[in-house]
Amino acid sequence: MSSNFGDKVKISIFGQSHSDAIGVVIDGLPVGEEIDLEEAQRFLDRRAPGKNAYSTPRKEGDRVRVVSGLFNGKTCGAPICAMIENTNTRSKDYEQLKNMPRPGHADFTAEIKYGGFQDYRGGGHFSGRLTAPLCFAGAVCLQILKRRGICVGAHILSIHEGKDESFDAVGLTKEELAEVIAKEFPVIKDKAAEEMKDIIQKAREQGDSVGGIIESIALGLPVGIGEPMFDGLESKLSSILFAIPAVKGVEFGEGFGVAELFGSENNDSFYIEETGEVKTKTNHHGGSLGGISSGMPLVIRAAFKPTPSISKEQATVSLKDGGNTVLSVTGRHDPCIVPRAVPCVEAAMAIAILDLYEIKGK
Repeated sequence: MSSNFGDKVKISIFGQSHSDAIGVVIDGLPVGEEIDLEEAQRFLDRRAPGKNAYSTPRKEGDRVRVVSGLFNGKTCGAPICAMIENTNTRSKDYEQLKNMPRPGHADFTAEIKYGGFQDYRGGGHFSGRLTAPLCFAGAVCLQILKRRGICVGAHILSIHEGKDESFDAVGLTKEELAEVIAKEFPVIKDKAAEEMKDIIQKAREQGDSVGGIIESIALGLPVGIGEPMFDGLESKLSSILFAIPAVKGVEFGEGFGVAELFGSENNDSFYIEETGEVKTKTNHHGGSLGGISSGMPLVIRAAFKPTPSISKEQATVSLKDGGNTVLSVTGRHDPCIVPRAVPCVEAAMAIAILDLYEIKGK
């Protein structure tokens, strides 16, 4: 399985949902960078399950054990290897899924691709559980980026029909971003949070699930980060964001909205600030021109599908018998993955941005 990402800063994620442990190897980090493991753990705790009524009741401590790569609390040139034990698994919940693939999951495609040798318990290597080590890698990269004046954050823009307001793509400050990130349910308008929670609860009661959109932003990104074509900001960031299970769409700046605009409306006029910096009056381009950072906030939205594991009966097949059947998924699942996915999006952004930052600096 291909579970590697990066050219300069490289990550490799290993493990399965119900294996003894999951983890990540991070290679190519700049040396001498102090890494606060307690701060990294706090970041990881934001995605941990079992903390509230709108997430899965599966509880995982997600305590990270770093076994290499740090010396006296700083990066030393060796790869960082971090492991997280899987401590609260119920593999029996997945016995029937070996022969009855869940609609919306990778059960069927993995069965065919790997000839039945894949670990099907909890989704195996395709599980959202693998976003835990992704978040740790992202937490490390976020600390390094912060020292370079770059801040990354995200909020829940929508869940089903419940909507928050968008980030100010031109004038958002780092202080305003930090205030949103610090919230237990990260939205700009608190009223939107209550509406979204009600939507999630109703879906849970009906044995169903809902999806949503996470909007993320990077502030302080200097001009010139990103490479032409295949290693541009859009290419690189889309690649890692689509590695997050349940992401089905990614857009930058105005995104698909540009299709409804005239060129005169979509183009962002340049001007020179009093500081002498070149800026744009609007930010339809979302901080990326030609795949290279423009100095404006980098704005991204990721669309998440509804959690496919639902208790409602769904049509499927019996791979063993070769006939049609129905399936009702048991076990512990999120009625909406979006709230726990917010730090995953921030982590993915941080990893890709640091990789491109280091490529520019080499």
